[in-house]
Amino acid sequence: MMLYKTYQSYCHRLQHDMYFLTSNSRLNEQVVDKIILQLNRVYPQILSNAEAEKFRNPKASLHTRLSDLIKHLQKKGDRHCQEFYRALQINAEELYNDLPSRKILSPVFFLACFSVAAGFALFWYCCNSDTKVVGRARRILGFSPIIIGRHVRNICMLYLEDISRN
Repeated sequence: MMLYKTYQSYCHRLQHDMYFLTSNSRLNEQVVDKIILQLNRVYPQILSNAEAEKFRNPKASLHTRLSDLIKHLQKKGDRHCQEFYRALQINAEELYNDLPSRKILSPVFFLACFSVAAGFALFWYCCNSDTKVVGRARRILGFSPIIIGRHVRNICMLYLEDISRN
């Protein structure tokens, strides 16, 4: 969705999601192995055979292996972290959809909500039958080329002139 943070790097997202992924046994051994195998077989440049064997070592705990894998991918760069997310989505889609980094809304969303609320407030303010209000609104809109675009301002000014004639 466009409302989610899109400017955040995959490495940063993975750092943010690391605790979620490694806590409370959210990922089981089979899913982690599938992710490692996908990163190794489909994208051998992401994980070499030796690295894949290291992260699939059954002697180490699942938490340790997963934490080490995530740290390793973060060191290698954003593309590697992106492929981890792709493998996670393919092998554990429900968990992928519940990631904290996918739940955070961007500041643009809040700015858009505020803009809509401010627009409704301005519209309500301008549609008041009191002519003094229309005059004040025209003055405010006349000096606001920075706040709103020129075309929108001109449309609002024409609308206010029509209201003041009636």
